[in-house]
Amino acid sequence: MSETPMLRVQAVSQRFVRPLGWAERLANRLGASNRETVVHALDSVSLDVQRGEVLGIVGESGCGKSTLGRVMAGLLAPTAGSISFAANSLSADTAAATAAERGCADRLTRQMIFQDPSSSLNPRLRVLDLIGEAPVAHGQVQRADMRAYVVDLLKRVGLDESSLERYPHQFSGGQRARIGIARALAVQPQLLICDESVAALDVSVQAQVLNLFSELRQSLGLTYVFISHDLGVVRHLSTRVAVMYLGRVVEIGPTAEIFRAPRHPYTRALLDAMPVVRLHGELPVNARGETARAFSPIQGEVASPTSPPSGCHFHPRCPRAQPACRTTVPALELQGVSRVACHFPLQTEKQT
Repeated sequence: MSETPMLRVQAVSQRFVRPLGWAERLANRLGASNRETVVHALDSVSLDVQRGEVLGIVGESGCGKSTLGRVMAGLLAPTAGSISFAANSLSADTAAATAAERGCADRLTRQMIFQDPSSSLNPRLRVLDLIGEAPVAHGQVQRADMRAYVVDLLKRVGLDESSLERYPHQFSGGQRARIGIARALAVQPQLLICDESVAALDVSVQAQVLNLFSELRQSLGLTYVFISHDLGVVRHLSTRVAVMYLGRVVEIGPTAEIFRAPRHPYTRALLDAMPVVRLHGELPVNARGETARAFSPIQGEVASPTSPPSGCHFHPRCPRAQPACRTTVPALELQGVSRVACHFPLQTEKQT
């Protein structure tokens, strides 16, 4: 990996505010105390994406994975902090002006592949236009060459020329996923941000699309950020994993190390909740190769992002929580080869 990261996320926070409606404002004039609802989607997230790697981002629903992906892709300007891609930076204060000056040229190098291609592909456009419109508009391909260019992209993703004149509804889910990948590749990106890109597919089709991602990474030298709730998929595809909980990264490190010896209590609980497998008639084992115990879900409920807990966000559900966890936000510090945001991280076998 290169020393200079391809993408750097620095102390990024993202807030979504729901303003008061007219009825609530009227009620306030009559003495009520309604307030705007603020969703704390991301809370001071910092991480790097190295050139050529596959960074998996995992966590429960609502932890901020998709929001982080959209910020990385430049689809959302961060409320605080900054995103640096190569020599370009998109900050909370200069996002609009910088994008106008650059003409969004740097965003072409970061493309996002969404979870549901049925909703992300325009149903009124043929595949030819869905894929070829952007590179022509940005001057990367001449209109006279668009058809041949799109045919080549379709072949890369396992489709043929007969798809050009058809519409999205005429394809299966797996084929639509391939069209979405081809559309992202059309503007020659360096980084693909995949948001649950195989979640809606059958298992057999998932395997085909995951193999396609691996092939494209090798042939085109791509870098991936792969967002998923499926730990098995992330383990198969990723070189590093970042674990998120309620808007924060709680652990990040090499995939093998995260699955072998998780150090954050939440990461451990997340891995223990994975479905177990049985090998050659032996006792079922979990994600770390240990004999699986009876399934035990994480106690308690995920706190609301509108009113996250103080200190460590996981402390209300953590069996190792101490008074310091309730008051002090843990820093993401190096523990072995991983970084962990925990005051009392789990110890590995070598340390015990």
